[in-house]
Amino acid sequence: MRLPRPRTRPRSLAGQLFAMQVVLVAAVVAGCAFFAYASGSEQAKETAARQVRAAALAIADSPSVREAIRTPDPSAVLQPYAEKVRRDTGIAFVTIMSPQRVRWTHPDSQRIGEEFLGHTARALRGETFSETYTGTLGPSIRVVTPIRDGGRITGLVSAGITVERVSSQVRAQLGALGLAAGGALALGGIGTYVINARLRRHTHGMNAAELSRMHDYHQATLHAVREGLLMLDGRRRIALINDAGRELLGLGPGAVGRTVAELDLPAPLTGALLASEERVDELHLTADRVIVVNTRPVVGGEQRGTVVTLRDHTELQALSGELDSERGFTQALRSQAHEAANRLHTVVSLIELGRAEEAVGFATAELELAQALTDRVVDAVAEPVLAALLLGKAAQANERGVELVLADDSLIDDGALPATLPQRDLVTILGNLIDNAVDAASEAATGGPDPGAVPAQRGTGGGRSARARVTVTALAGEGELLLRVADTGAGIDPRDAAEVFDRGWSTHGSGRGIGLALVQQAVHRGGGTVALDGGPDGGARFTVRLPLAVAGRPAPTTKEATA
Repeated sequence: MRLPRPRTRPRSLAGQLFAMQVVLVAAVVAGCAFFAYASGSEQAKETAARQVRAAALAIADSPSVREAIRTPDPSAVLQPYAEKVRRDTGIAFVTIMSPQRVRWTHPDSQRIGEEFLGHTARALRGETFSETYTGTLGPSIRVVTPIRDGGRITGLVSAGITVERVSSQVRAQLGALGLAAGGALALGGIGTYVINARLRRHTHGMNAAELSRMHDYHQATLHAVREGLLMLDGRRRIALINDAGRELLGLGPGAVGRTVAELDLPAPLTGALLASEERVDELHLTADRVIVVNTRPVVGGEQRGTVVTLRDHTELQALSGELDSERGFTQALRSQAHEAANRLHTVVSLIELGRAEEAVGFATAELELAQALTDRVVDAVAEPVLAALLLGKAAQANERGVELVLADDSLIDDGALPATLPQRDLVTILGNLIDNAVDAASEAATGGPDPGAVPAQRGTGGGRSARARVTVTALAGEGELLLRVADTGAGIDPRDAAEVFDRGWSTHGSGRGIGLALVQQAVHRGGGTVALDGGPDGGARFTVRLPLAVAGRPAPTTKEATA
C-alpha cells in the first residue's frame, strides 16, 4: 500500500539513514585520523629524544673525548669527532662544551668558542636531562649530560634534533595516514550505499512519516475488518492475527508467536493452515462455528509464510439448512395437495354414485389419520418451533414411505425451554437427526438409497426392517432437554462410531457429511452432549442432552443466540 505523497516530500528513510551513516563514518574516520596524528607526533618526539639521549651518553662515555678535553686545544680533536657522530646518527647537532658553557664543537664552526644557549645547571649537578629549547638552529629537542673524568665534571655534551625535522617526519606519516583515512571513508560510503539501497527497496522509498502513517492505517484496518485475518511465518508461527480471527478460532491474546500445531484446532483445519499449496473457499468446523478458509502462500525465492482469511459461515449454514427444510416442506405440501385432490375426487365420485355413507366413512378415516399425529404433537410439545418442525418432518417422511412416531413419554410444557437456548440450534439438532434417520429407514426398507433423499450420513450394519419407522423423543425435565431419534435402518458400524461426527464422514460420496458435524457443534454451543448407540428396532439411536440452566454461565448475546 502506497500512501499519497505531499508536494514537498521529505527525503526517504533510506536516504536519511544514508546521510546519517555517511556523516557518522566521516566523523569516525576523522577522529581516528586525528588520534593517529596526535599519537604519531608524540611518538616521533619520544623517538627523537631517545635517539639524541643515546648519542649524548655515548659521547660522554667515550675515553677519546675525555683525553681531548685534557689537551690545550680540545676543539681540534672534538670538532671532527662530533661532526662524524652527527652525520652517522642523523641528528641536528652535537655540542661539546666546557663546564663554563664555552662551545668546543658546533655544526657551524664559526660559533665555536661562543657561549652555549640552553640550560646546564642540572647537568653540572651530574644529571642527564632533556628539554625543548630554541637555540642557534631554531627550536630543538635536546639532551644535556655531563662528561666525568674520575670524580670531576670536565665538560658537557648536548645533542639535539630540530623540531622542524620531527614535524617533517610527522607530515610524511600524515600523508600515508590521509590516504588510509580516505580509503576507509570511501569503503564505508560504498558499504553504506549498498546497505541503504537494499533498505530503500524494502521500504519502497518511503520516509519515516509515511511508514508511521502506514502502520496506523495497518492497525486500523486490522481492527475494522470483520473477516478473520491470519498471517503465518515460514515456520508456521502466527505472525499477525486480527480481532475477528481470534474470535473465529477461539484464541486468546497470547496467540501471536505460537505455531499452528499448538492451537488445538480440529485436524482438518490445522491441515489447511499448514498446507503449502493454496486453498480456496474450504469449509471447516471449529467447536462453535462454521468457517470458510482461504490460504495463499507468500513466496519470494523462498517460502516466507502464508496469508489466511476466515469468514464466518455459521449463520449462512444454518439458513441453508432451514432453506433445505422449507424446500422439503414445500415438496411435501405439493404431494399432499395432489393426494388431497385425489381423495376429494374419490369422495365426489362416491356421492355421485349414490354411496353417501361410504363417502362419509372414507373422508372421516382420512381426517382421523391425518389429525392423530397433529393432536399428539400439539399435546406433547408446547414449543411451537419444535412442534412445527416435527409436523413438517412427519409430512416429508410420509412422502418417502417412512412413519415418524412421537414417543409416548415425550413432553415439553409451555415455558419449559429458557430463552437462552437458541431455537435455531434446536432446529439444527433435531432436523439433521430426523433427516438422517428417515434416510436410513427408507434405504433399509427399499434396499438402496433414495435418489430424492435429503443428503444424510449413515453407516452400514445389520439387516433390513420391513417397516420403515423413525421414533422421536422430546422431553424437558430435571434441568435438561432430552432429544432422542431412533430409526429402523441398518445401524452404524461400531468401528465408525467415533468418526460419525467428523465433517466429511458419509456413506453417500464426497461433498456430503456435514449434518452430524453441525449437530455436534450446536450441542457444544449449548453445553450439552450427544451419544450414539443401537436403537430398539435395530437401527441407530442418537441421544442429545442439553442443560436447561448452566450455573455461572451468562445468557448468550443476540448474535450468539442466532448463530
